[in-house]
Amino acid sequence: MSEYILEIQKLTKDFPGVRALDDVNLKVKKGEIHCLCGENGAGKSTLMSVVSGVHPNESYQGTVIYKGKKTNYSSVKDSEKEGLAIIHQELALSPYLSIFENMFLGHMKTCCGIINWDKYYIESQKYLDRVGLKEDPKTIVSKLGVGKQQLVEIARALSKHAEVLILDEPTSSLNDEESDKLLDLILDLKKQGITCIMISHKLKEVLKIADTVTILRDGKTISSYDVKKDKLTQPMIVKDMVGRELGITIEKHKGEIGDKIFEVENWNVYHPDYHSMRVVKNASFHLNRGEILAFCGPMGAGRTELMMSLFGRSYGSNSDGILRLYGDVSDTSTPRKALNAGIGYVSEDRKSLGLILIQDIKTNISSSSLNKISSFGVVNAREEIETAEKYRESLRIKTPSIHQLAKNLSGGNQQKVVLSRCLAADPEIFIVDEPTRGIDVGAKFEIYSILNNLVEQGKSVIIITSELPEAIGMADRIYVMNEGEIKGMLTREEATQEAIMNMALISQVEEMTV
Repeated sequence: MSEYILEIQKLTKDFPGVRALDDVNLKVKKGEIHCLCGENGAGKSTLMSVVSGVHPNESYQGTVIYKGKKTNYSSVKDSEKEGLAIIHQELALSPYLSIFENMFLGHMKTCCGIINWDKYYIESQKYLDRVGLKEDPKTIVSKLGVGKQQLVEIARALSKHAEVLILDEPTSSLNDEESDKLLDLILDLKKQGITCIMISHKLKEVLKIADTVTILRDGKTISSYDVKKDKLTQPMIVKDMVGRELGITIEKHKGEIGDKIFEVENWNVYHPDYHSMRVVKNASFHLNRGEILAFCGPMGAGRTELMMSLFGRSYGSNSDGILRLYGDVSDTSTPRKALNAGIGYVSEDRKSLGLILIQDIKTNISSSSLNKISSFGVVNAREEIETAEKYRESLRIKTPSIHQLAKNLSGGNQQKVVLSRCLAADPEIFIVDEPTRGIDVGAKFEIYSILNNLVEQGKSVIIITSELPEAIGMADRIYVMNEGEIKGMLTREEATQEAIMNMALISQVEEMTV
């Protein structure tokens, strides 16, 4: 029997107007951890969607061989029956069902049309133990953090007796601690004989766990490395990803910092469902003209909730406090009022909150700036096209046309469209939530350059980021949050990863011991 559990031969996949995969070849050994790397739009997720049956057999050319047999999948259910499971970057859990209901949803067996719920409750515990999740199986999934939801997805795959587990950017929404736990779990699954294929842009994580790394570029297989034998390094991966040498330092902007333009005092945000629960507590901070401000802290610290509430009360049942723009109290109680006041917001959740997936790129980019390209309620079609083409070129959005639907773009290119929409509105203050989440190393530097150019033009930027090197490299000042409170502020000179984590976590311990 072949040592390879999965083989892909001369695979080509086309979407309307674009070739996503072009003669791709790949071999995955049984029981190994095989990582796929490449820029956004390189074809990684598309390739794994082909392998798992998301794209049926007749929609592509080439051959997929799994366990020695050519596959002929017409849906994901076909691949799951043969022990192949995929976990997408956007988790596919029902938030209002329990853990064990989510785990067996779609593959429960009945007796005379009746489900034995007690049986599945007990059986779920076995798989939860394997992934190290200690929650009661009856816990509603929406009550779990993203890291624990990721474990539920893996337990769900194991309950289907998966032999090959495909994980698409599994740590993109996790903090460092949660990421380390998940990587340890993947290593443990390898010991249990499960083959893992992981798509990731986090090269440090790739080198930590991978046995083999395959790199795609522009839909083609560029190289495949045995990590230990070839002594693979991050610069080697980057060079193959982007086709050129690329430094990994983040250049700080050279613009001058001006006067205070944005102030928040004693800002409180209340939970959308539990109206008496404060999610953000007495937050106070300020932003200067031409400055990049970063907000850091562990998952659930309240960073996103704070910024969404400031942008048109987009989060929470209520919020109160004082918000000043240019020294005057300002009304930003709706997104339109916030935009008119000169505040733009780019959400971390590009699919649900950032894009209209069934609309084309042109419409998505222009949707926040229609007042600038319309007269008497009629949109100037020529200006709309020129605006979209301008940002497609300047942000290097990989697409054959601005008439391409947003849903057909890769995650990184979708992020660029969301950023383009905010840029087209031309606000003075940009709030950007996780600007480089799920984005390859080449695209990251493009976005860093865009943000630096903005502040050099005299605009101001607030970034929310879970990547501490990103915050330290980009920001002039860093506010640290935890449990809904701002724990302190660090200047550019004071900021280190250790200082940020100490401020977030150690101050919390000290408060508890007082």
